[in-house]
Amino acid sequence: MNESEKEQEKAPIYEMLIAHALKRTTPFHVPGHKQRSQPFYNGLHEEQAALDTLMSIDITELSGTDDLHDPSGAIARAQELAADCYGADETRFLVGGSTSGNLAMILGICEPGELVLAQRNVHKSIIHGLALSGARCVFLEPSVDTRSGIAIAPTAATISAAIAQYPEAKAIILCSPNYYGMTADVRTIVELAHAADMPVLVDEAHGAHFGHHPELPQSALQMGADVVVQSTHKMLSSLTMTAMLHMQGQLAPRPAIRQALRMVQSSSPSYPLMASLDLARRQLHTQGAALFEPALDVARSIRRATAGLPFELLHADDPLKLSLKDASGRLSGVALQDMLERRGCLAEMADASYVVLALGPGTRQQDGVALIAALTDIAKELEEKPDEASAANANIERVEEWSRQALISEPVTIKRRIAATTPVPLKAAAGRVCGEWVIPYPPGIPLLYPGEPIGEEVLAKLERLRDAGARFQGATDVSLNEIQVLSEGDRL
Repeated sequence: MNESEKEQEKAPIYEMLIAHALKRTTPFHVPGHKQRSQPFYNGLHEEQAALDTLMSIDITELSGTDDLHDPSGAIARAQELAADCYGADETRFLVGGSTSGNLAMILGICEPGELVLAQRNVHKSIIHGLALSGARCVFLEPSVDTRSGIAIAPTAATISAAIAQYPEAKAIILCSPNYYGMTADVRTIVELAHAADMPVLVDEAHGAHFGHHPELPQSALQMGADVVVQSTHKMLSSLTMTAMLHMQGQLAPRPAIRQALRMVQSSSPSYPLMASLDLARRQLHTQGAALFEPALDVARSIRRATAGLPFELLHADDPLKLSLKDASGRLSGVALQDMLERRGCLAEMADASYVVLALGPGTRQQDGVALIAALTDIAKELEEKPDEASAANANIERVEEWSRQALISEPVTIKRRIAATTPVPLKAAAGRVCGEWVIPYPPGIPLLYPGEPIGEEVLAKLERLRDAGARFQGATDVSLNEIQVLSEGDRL
C-alpha cells in the first residue's frame, strides 16, 4: 500500500473524536450532556449504550478538536481528503444539508441587484438563496422528457440565448440530477458559460455518488462546473443533514463563498455529523466502484422482475434511482406509494404518476426481494379488483408538464417579505399574482413563489397533484382548494 492509499484510509475527524473520548476528561464546556447519556426516561437498557457512544463524541470546539469555520487540524485534513476523493480544488463540509451550500454559493457569488441566470425548476433552497441575496434572476425554462413529461434542465440552446441576452450575468445556476435521476448536459452548458467567463453553480444534491462507478454518470465536477453542492447523506452513507460543497477553477470567488458559509452554517456544528462525512468519504475513497455493486445488483434484479409485471420503469441516467408507474394508469404514484408502504416498502417520494425508489450503499439483496414480492402482490390485487382504483387516479397523464410563456424570463427579484394577500379559489386564480409559496414536497421544487404570475398550466398541474394526494409546503390552505394571491393594487 502506497502513502496515498494509507492517507485515504484515515478518517481524521472520527479518529480525533475517539482519541478525545478516551482521555476521560472532566468537561466544563457545552454541550450540556457532558459526553454522558442522560436518563431521558426510565428503563434505558440497550438504548443506554447507543447514547453513551454517540454522546462521547458529541463535543465542541476545544484546543485539540479544530473549528469548522477556521479549520487547521483534523477538520482541515478531512476536507482535503474529500477534495482529493472528488477531484475538487477545495471541499467544505456542510452540516445544514445541501440547503446551506446552495445558500452560500449564491450569497458568495452576487451582491444585491446583480443578475444571475437560473434554471426555473430548482429546489426551494436555490430560490430562497436568490431571495436572501437580493439578486435579480432570469429564470430559464427546462426542457421536458417527451416520454414521461418530466422537466429536466434548460437546453444548451436556451442557455446560449440567455448568455447572449444577459452577458452581465454573474453565474448560471443548475440542478442536476433531478429527483428521478435524470441529468442535464452539464458539460456543454459549462463550455458555453466559460466562454463568456461565467461560473456554473450546480445543485447536485442527488449525485454525490456520480463519477465513482462506470455505470454511474459523470459528476458535475468532472464536467467542469465551478461550484457543486452534494447531499452526501442522500446517496452515500453519511448522516442526515450532511453534505459537501466542492469548488474548482478561478471563476468562482472562493473567499466570498467561505464567508457566506460562516454566515449560514451553525456556529456550533455537530461533530458526529462531521465525523459521518469523514467516514463516508473514507468508505468511498477506499472501496471505490465496489461500494455500489450490491445496490446495482439489486437494481438489475428489480428491473428484470418488473418486466413481467404491470408497471412501467422510467429511463433515468442514474441506475440507482428507480421510478415506477402503474402502466394501466389506474393508480397515481401516491396511491402506489401507499400500497407499497402497507407492504413494508417505503419509497423516497411519489407524484401524480411515479413512485421513486432510491438505492444506495446500504441496499442489500433482501431489499430487492421484498420489493419484488410487494409489487407482485400489488399486481395480483389490481388484477383481482380491476375497478377499485380511485376515480381521482384515473387517466393520470404526465407528472411534470412544465409549460410557461417564455423560455427566458424577464429579470425578477424575489422578495423576502410577502405583501397583503387575499384567498381565492384555486380555479379562479389564473391571471393573478401568487402571494405565497406553493411547493410540492418532495421534491421541493416551488411551482409558485410570491410575486409570480399564475398561469393556466400551473393551475392544471396543481389540481392534478392535489387530486392525486400530493403534499404541499408553504400553502396556507393545506388542501389547496384556495390559494393566496396579492390583493388588488398591492405589490411585493
